[in-house]
Amino acid sequence: MSKPAALREQDDEQLELTLKDTEKALFRLRLQSETERLDAPSEVLKAKREIARIKTILHERALKRIASPAPTNAPAKQK
Repeated sequence: MSKPAALREQDDEQLELTLKDTEKALFRLRLQSETERLDAPSEVLKAKREIARIKTILHERALKRIASPAPTNAPAKQK
């Protein structure tokens, strides 16, 4: 499980890969919990929180990109 500060240092592509890996791990944990006894049931909760952290960081970055206007290449109109 990563700390939020460590996740924020990663770029979007790395976060997407980490998200996919964590979602796969959560799927395996859920499957394992249905078929056999888990050694550490708290791992399911930890994986869910990790996914939520990553999605929150990605969402914050997306909102920042939307909020900051993109520079335009068009020349300014003169009166």
